[in-house]
Amino acid sequence: MVLDPGTDVPTIRATNQHGDAVQPTFEEPTVLYFYPADDTPGCTTEAEQFEAYAQRFADAGVSVYGVSTDGVDSHREFAAANGISFDLLADPEGRLCEAFDVPLVDGRSQRTTYVIANGRVVAVYERVAPDGHATNVFEDLVDTGVIAAE
Repeated sequence: MVLDPGTDVPTIRATNQHGDAVQPTFEEPTVLYFYPADDTPGCTTEAEQFEAYAQRFADAGVSVYGVSTDGVDSHREFAAANGISFDLLADPEGRLCEAFDVPLVDGRSQRTTYVIANGRVVAVYERVAPDGHATNVFEDLVDTGVIAAE
């Protein structure tokens, strides 16, 4: 069972594709999306589409983080091959998945996205279809007033 809207989010710390320790504050609007694996068709589509929206998210003050159970080296190669500029957080032990109650299937996170602001869950998307997801999340952020319309 995932975290419900209104729930305080846990403090997390993970390593990104550059080998840097990252600890999001979750005070500013944040998209934290969990995906099963680097270099698979659906995950590549989802990452590329979040990248296509990366500047729009950044301009609106929204941080984007991708999380999978793949390691730093896999994330580095995946980000380089697909031009991903935002942080991909490595979660090989499944600690972030556990903290956010994201189910693991065969050691891979189920595709789940959290929108977070002011340290709390604003919205949850479960069993996400990768194609179009970044667009839907961005539009929902505008529609719900989390961010201002462009």
